[in-house]
Amino acid sequence: MVATLLHEIPLQGGDVTDGVVRVGDTVRRPASTSTPAVHALLRHLEAAGFEGAPRVMGMDGLGREILTYVPGKTGLRLESVAEGALVELAELVRRYHDATAGFPLTTEGWEGGSNDDKAPEVIGHCDLTPENVVFRDGKPAALIDFDLARPTTRLFDIVTTLRHWAPIADPIDCPPLLRSLDVGARLRLFCDAYGVPPRDRRRLLALARIRFQRSYTVMRTRATTGGNWARMWAGGAGERIRRAAAWLDVHEDELHAHLV
Repeated sequence: MVATLLHEIPLQGGDVTDGVVRVGDTVRRPASTSTPAVHALLRHLEAAGFEGAPRVMGMDGLGREILTYVPGKTGLRLESVAEGALVELAELVRRYHDATAGFPLTTEGWEGGSNDDKAPEVIGHCDLTPENVVFRDGKPAALIDFDLARPTTRLFDIVTTLRHWAPIADPIDCPPLLRSLDVGARLRLFCDAYGVPPRDRRRLLALARIRFQRSYTVMRTRATTGGNWARMWAGGAGERIRRAAAWLDVHEDELHAHLV
């Protein structure tokens, strides 16, 4: 019998994890200290019937995690910034949060990072960039790359998502497709679709400011360890966070008007 040679196809898009490849209908990723917690979460999501995440298939002979490959497209394109896509993303995030119900909210085993001060409510994805949302037929269908997942509040994960999808950022740092969007209207649209209660809407922008402050500190610290964190920092990640915070200071009142 002749063994079939499976080729490894490098997968691009994320900023933090190197060495992610596709092998047939699977994805192989370097393991990390958070891999056991992430695998437990993904198995919980599968048992809960949540279809919008990869499935765990074990580890390979090189010590890499094996996940199912989720077909579709990632990254920004015209279809992914449409208002309808934002509504469906909010609904997908809500289903994901709801599916984490019953999973232990202990802080051990996760990557950690900037966070909300309130007691954890869910396991947040905490990194829902356009590169980590898979679209099929023009609609957000799945979330991938759970390396930064951890116990947190629903609102923190929402703020982290809106940082990229509203976006809460200085337009100078946004891709062309995002520069002329009505940010306030998109905040309201996402919150309505998710079902964010009034008390959390009133707190959303204040938490965004806290997130900027803590993300800056966390990224600066991680940059000292080298690797991709250092590369992102050298590429201006800290300056972009500071510009986003300054932009929020200027536009907070008009954004808040959309949330009350």
